Amino acid sequence: MSLRFGYVSNGLSDHRLEDALDLLADNGYGGIALTLDHIHFDPFAPRLRARAARVRAELEERGMSCVVETGARFVLDPRRKHFPTLVSDGRQKRVDLLCTAVDVAVELGAPVVSMWSGSIAPDESPERAWDLLVEGCERVLTHADAAGVTLAFEPEPGMLVERLSDYEELQRRLGNPPALGLTLDIGHIVCLEPMSVTECVRRGAPTLAHVHIEDMRRGVHEHLMFGEGELDLDESLRVLSEIDYTGMVAVELSRHSHAAHETVPAAKSALRAAEREAVR
Repeated sequence: MSLRFGYVSNGLSDHRLEDALDLLADNGYGGIALTLDHIHFDPFAPRLRARAARVRAELEERGMSCVVETGARFVLDPRRKHFPTLVSDGRQKRVDLLCTAVDVAVELGAPVVSMWSGSIAPDESPERAWDLLVEGCERVLTHADAAGVTLAFEPEPGMLVERLSDYEELQRRLGNPPALGLTLDIGHIVCLEPMSVTECVRRGAPTLAHVHIEDMRRGVHEHLMFGEGELDLDESLRVLSEIDYTGMVAVELSRHSHAAHETVPAAKSALRAAEREAVR
């Protein structure tokens, strides 16, 4: 099995980036999914290109790859989590951030930028929200396509696009653009998809560009360490291998930063054990 494991940096927020990279490399991870935030890489701080060049050198020194994540909770508004979104007031700020993320990805040599839709306001009509989402995505896709970067769209519980079928609807409305791929969170499948992990991965395989993985329980959107929920990790790795997935499989434990020195090796140990079981 040749899956390439990484770790989302939102689960390493108590570590300096260089220390986080060392921790990951020492435990056999091949990459990092770098969240643009005030902690590890501020998208609004000066000297963006110079800072990105420095991070790229750190990655290359350790033989690690990178994906850019855009899900920081308060990067745009310090008082409202994940606001503004592509379907809310002030959405131009989100469009600008996503375009900046593409620019950062280019400087880092990262092939993928991961993103999501956001939740719609209670008084917003779903159809208008879809129109806003499509319009915003089109603008970011134009920038990403010109830069040679894939936008990997993640269905997220509670958001306008929360299931794989919603992502497929977005693809249809956009005309199936080649620059738009899929971020599939394996835990989210357990949480709310009507299909199994195997069915979802196979269905999403044609455009699968990025994977998040963690344990989860049905109906509860809480990222858990492997073994604490209902995920069949062996099955998950087996089907990813069977579809010849070559992107990053990034552990996402954003609420475990305080214990990253323990969760990083523990997660890798669980992944290694599941790999061994999956190939039997």
